[in-house]
Amino acid sequence: MRKKLMEILCCPLCKGDLELEIDEETEEEIITGKLICEKCDIIYPIEEGIPNMLPPELR
Repeated sequence: MRKKLMEILCCPLCKGDLELEIDEETEEEIITGKLICEKCDIIYPIEEGIPNMLPPELR
């Protein structure tokens, strides 16, 4: 996932802001980590550079 995507991403359920936690990254991309909704506390994982923005019950 490109770091610049953080400017436009929001929680798909409540439209709240997302906090980024990075586990592994390169200069421009996040390889693994998670996006955490500040409003509803849902965690969206980032695996192999792809954020999984599906609600937890659909993953």
